[in-house]
Amino acid sequence: MSRNFNLIIPLLLIFAGCAGDYLPKPMGYNRIDLPERSFTELENGRPYTFEHSVHALVEADSFNLEQKAWINLNYQKLGGKVHFTYLELDTKGKDIKTVVNDAVNLTAKHQVKAYGIEESVLLTPKGYTGVVAELTGEVPTQFQFFVTDSTRNFLRGALYFETAMKNDSLAPAIEYIKVDMAHLINTLEFKK
Repeated sequence: MSRNFNLIIPLLLIFAGCAGDYLPKPMGYNRIDLPERSFTELENGRPYTFEHSVHALVEADSFNLEQKAWINLNYQKLGGKVHFTYLELDTKGKDIKTVVNDAVNLTAKHQVKAYGIEESVLLTPKGYTGVVAELTGEVPTQFQFFVTDSTRNFLRGALYFETAMKNDSLAPAIEYIKVDMAHLINTLEFKK
C-alpha cells in the first residue's frame, strides 16, 4: 500500500502542475540606468570647443593619433562612443563641397541595412550650419551629424555602440546620447 502511495503522490503533483494553459514569458531586455544630465566644457588644445556630458570620457582617436583634433567621447556605462573628426577647410584639397559629399556618402553607405535615414538641416546659435542624420534599423551607427562654418572648419560626429545587441534594446541609451549631442551641437564654437 505504501509503495502505491509513493507512486500516486508524484503523479498527482505532475497532473496538478500541468493544469491550465502554459504561456512562455516574453524575452526581456537588460535594464539601462541613465545618469542625470550634467555638462562640462571641453578642455583646451583643439580648434573647437563645446559642452559635453560629464559622463563621457574624452579620449584621443586611437585610429589616427597624429590628428590631435580627432577625439572620441566614450560613454563607458552605456557602451557607446561618439567619434569626432575635425577638418580645416581649404587645406590639402579639403573644400566644403568635398567634405560634405564625403560625410553624406559615409552616411549613405548604411542604406544597405538601414530601414530609413532621416536628415535634418539646422542652424546653431553661433550661426553654423549642421546636418543631423538619424538612422533606423540594425545599423552600426544610429546617429551622425556634421557642423561647419562653411569657410574654415568642419566637425563630424558618429555614434557607435560596442555591443551586438539589437538597436531596439539600446533605444534608451541612443535617445539619451542624442539629446547630449543636441546640447553639444548648440554649444559648439570654432576657434579659428
